[in-house]
Amino acid sequence: MKELLQLDHTLLHNPVQDWLIAVAIVLGIVLLAALLKRVVIKRMSVLARSSTRQIFGAMVKMAQASKLWLISIVALQLGSQYLDLPHKAEATLERIMMVAVFLQFGIWFSALLDFWVARSRNHLPDAGAEDGSSLDPFSFLGRLILWTLLLLVVLDNMGVNITALATSLGVGGIAVALAVQNILGDLFASLSIVMDKPFVIGDSIAVDTLSGTVEHVGLKTTRIRSSTGEQLIIANSDMLKARLRNYKRMHERCITFSFTVPFSTGADQLEKIPQLVREAIEGREAVRFDRSHFKDLGGNAYSFEAVYWVRQPDYKVYMDAQQAINLALVRAFAKEGVQLSYPAQTLTVEAPVSLKAAVASGPNDKAGESV
Repeated sequence: MKELLQLDHTLLHNPVQDWLIAVAIVLGIVLLAALLKRVVIKRMSVLARSSTRQIFGAMVKMAQASKLWLISIVALQLGSQYLDLPHKAEATLERIMMVAVFLQFGIWFSALLDFWVARSRNHLPDAGAEDGSSLDPFSFLGRLILWTLLLLVVLDNMGVNITALATSLGVGGIAVALAVQNILGDLFASLSIVMDKPFVIGDSIAVDTLSGTVEHVGLKTTRIRSSTGEQLIIANSDMLKARLRNYKRMHERCITFSFTVPFSTGADQLEKIPQLVREAIEGREAVRFDRSHFKDLGGNAYSFEAVYWVRQPDYKVYMDAQQAINLALVRAFAKEGVQLSYPAQTLTVEAPVSLKAAVASGPNDKAGESV
């Protein structure tokens, strides 16, 4: 009876019984949230490993991002509903709870953004340790927009007039955009590179006269390791404006080469040459013969052209094949008595002088020196 009477005692304008109920509600909500978090992580992790659906992995990330201390703040406000508190205290608790709710939503959305970035990184072709750097612009802008919007919503719900703040942000944003328009151009160019994927990290590309392997795609620049060893740093906007060749996505390499033989070569030999070229190319590993023709009668010699395909895009494989073909052609031509023509050279004499006049003028004469 005395215990019941003690529960009826008033503590801070509320019976002790109401205080105990409020505390029980807070503890019950926190324990339930902790148990639910553990169960969701365990069950959804199993489903995420056994299923290709990404929703399970996203739920795991959201459960892991759930903060018990934020849930405790919400539970504290719910438990206070059983108490008779001053209006100022209720308003303060309500505002703190609102901030906790929006903060938890922000953490959840950040976790989903991290999950999307990680998933996109894993789906990049030839994904490596640094391949996800091309997704940094999306992650940065996503977080910036998310937390800016949440801050404005929180301030609005707390009674702050955000109209002037939003207007100031808009005017300030325009001023900043005008001041850093080149940087913003590179930033949006990086987003275009990530979305359109003209190249990814690890691709071998040529940009105008420059070539190399892509190492990093940042917010402003793309870094390329050139074939001669140095690092090339090119603005993202310039990358989109340039004519770009992506050699990594080349499935086969088409090779066209030509050579000439002198006009003294006989018709029977000319007829054999295309077949000799075909025999030198066919049967080699990673090489597919296309054609070989007697191309041209003009110029300073007979001209032949041959085309073949290298089934691998690797440059070293191409050079090994071309070297083997060249050696085979030299041996075949030597066996058949076919000679390759010498490079044609033209000598122009601007002021020809007769040899007799040059000798008569003496060794110190300029005309004699020119001869």
